[in-house]
Amino acid sequence: MSAPRPFRHRHLLDISGLDPRDIVQVLDTAEVFFEVSRRPVRKVPTLRGKTVINLFYEASTRTRTSFELAGKRLSADVVNISTATSSVKKGETLLDTVRTLEAMRPDVVVVRHPASGAPHFIADRLSCSIVNAGDGLHAHPTQALLDAFIVRRRLGTLSGLTVTICGDVKHSRVARSNAELFQAFGSKVRFVGPRTLLPPNAESLGVEVFDRLAPALEGANVVMVLRIQQERLEGAHLPSLREYSRTFGINERTLAAAPPEAIVMHPGPMNRGVEIDAKVADGPRSVVLDQVEAGVAVRMAILYQLAGEAGTAPAA
Repeated sequence: MSAPRPFRHRHLLDISGLDPRDIVQVLDTAEVFFEVSRRPVRKVPTLRGKTVINLFYEASTRTRTSFELAGKRLSADVVNISTATSSVKKGETLLDTVRTLEAMRPDVVVVRHPASGAPHFIADRLSCSIVNAGDGLHAHPTQALLDAFIVRRRLGTLSGLTVTICGDVKHSRVARSNAELFQAFGSKVRFVGPRTLLPPNAESLGVEVFDRLAPALEGANVVMVLRIQQERLEGAHLPSLREYSRTFGINERTLAAAPPEAIVMHPGPMNRGVEIDAKVADGPRSVVLDQVEAGVAVRMAILYQLAGEAGTAPAA
């Protein structure tokens, strides 16, 4: 692989800070690391001597584990911090926590936090690179990048597509980041769900908004299903989960409204039998496990772009 141009950014905080050229650079680099992850020995020396700290204030399986694997497969020293066993439980502030970590000289801090804007707050105050692994209801840029990686691999392009995002859009940082990314390539994005689970003034995001599933699926190339985030719901957003599943759940019957070549995505974790039926989740149109596999490669690419030697090709 020829030497790439240096990455133009010190942090990865949201998709809106990237242009299509930046996104393609990350995805092209991820293609190299995707092949590395399928080798018998899934490790390269690219970030030997670098330190990555994963600081997660919210529970996570896929994101935290894939960042840990990404760092280790790049030969970085990786430290995982769970706030349940840290000084946060003793009342330490976010700023004091990250300043303490910075004193240990990490190269990258990966942050997941329930407050929207927390990674931006940290990035303004620390000298190391910050990666947003999900902040409140705001953004989840690495999820959008890995989704784009799979869409590009499966459909051959990110342009000229129709991407339908179904479900609890109101509480979804994944929906916002994906909408920004696909629109940057000229693709059409649709939000569909009960009006109580759609963000106010969603049209201002440049998306089409539907409150009926069938017309939203018509002509869709990508059907992205979102989890009903019961932990974030306040008040009577839904009459019942059963009613939601009947009206907006993705199953073989409702998916028939989409073209037969449409792929089905889900960022996980899934509420099987609520927003997605098991036959669809495990069926031939599902790329859910492909998303999980791609997550490691894409996060390897991000860590490499932020902590690797500028302008050098990734060791593969």
